[in-house]
Amino acid sequence: MMRGLNLVLLVLVVAGCTPITPERAAERCEERARAAQAPDVGLTIGANSNDGPFASASIGISSDLLSGRDPLGVYETCVINLTGQLPIRPPRLRAL
Repeated sequence: MMRGLNLVLLVLVVAGCTPITPERAAERCEERARAAQAPDVGLTIGANSNDGPFASASIGISSDLLSGRDPLGVYETCVINLTGQLPIRPPRLRAL
């Protein structure tokens, strides 16, 4: 029992130390750069047979947006911090 637990812990530690791929870093950093472009706004409207009509709204504002950081700079800095390398491709940002 204890040996199996030690093996599981070892696998988790090794998996946590593996470097992130450049493509995955680009995807994660694109999300952060998009958040630096403009607030994220969500709106849900619907109805169901139990409760009837419903609606909800959300607004997400990142600290990068509040500080006025350039989304391209956010993307590049993020990729460098995650991989230690320059980005492998330009970010896919929102068209504003």
